Amino acid sequence: MESKNKIALVTGGSRGLGKNMALSLAKDGVDVMLTYNNNKEEADKTVAEIRSLGQKAQAFQLNTGDVKSFDAFINQITTYLQKEYGKPNFDFLINNAGVALYAPIPDTTEEQFDNIINIHFKGVFFLTQKALPLINDGGRIINISSGLARFSYPGSSVYGATKGAMDVMTRYMARELGQRKISVNIVAPGAIETDFGHGRVRDDKELNAQLSAATALGRVGVADDIGGIVAFMCSERARWINGQRIEASGGMNL
Repeated sequence: MESKNKIALVTGGSRGLGKNMALSLAKDGVDVMLTYNNNKEEADKTVAEIRSLGQKAQAFQLNTGDVKSFDAFINQITTYLQKEYGKPNFDFLINNAGVALYAPIPDTTEEQFDNIINIHFKGVFFLTQKALPLINDGGRIINISSGLARFSYPGSSVYGATKGAMDVMTRYMARELGQRKISVNIVAPGAIETDFGHGRVRDDKELNAQLSAATALGRVGVADDIGGIVAFMCSERARWINGQRIEASGGMNL
């Protein structure tokens, strides 16, 4: 039976910011497909939580840095969408999945460099490319950047530069996809207390205090500060925002 609900795909939607994005979308009446890399248990919990809100949800395994796996993944979600909704289309792609890298330039290995590029840039580009035939005209793509693309903290050179590349790519996507009325924006969180990067911001009290002092609102962010912004960007209220970088950092390093 065909649903009137909009449908979102959230990569890395099983925990942290991605989970909050998925739940925020569900609270807005959006059905959710989410991906996880390793932790199926957490993904299943998030799916159950979304379903308890009255929305459809399904989790799929995906390593967003492995471009060769994308065709099989697209086939999986196409089959699911066709079965569940009667057509293989969805409305919102949220390119959220990611990993951290804290490594000074002299110590960064080629393997670390390639991993960050593959997950945060190459993978986002080609997953978006593969998903485009499934995204409804008038849909939305939300990419995820970082405050580290605007200001610099030692050890985050590769991660921050890759997010800077996504800032630029977002404008190109918005320009090229405008003919299909698909808007593309990028949301840039500042320092956030989640398990990202092994919970570094959350658990290192000295770092937490330092980042809080650099933030106009006097604290680091939490997941609840970000998910609602992504949901808003997928709503009718945000329909005229396109090609923009929206930083949500509480005013870090102003």
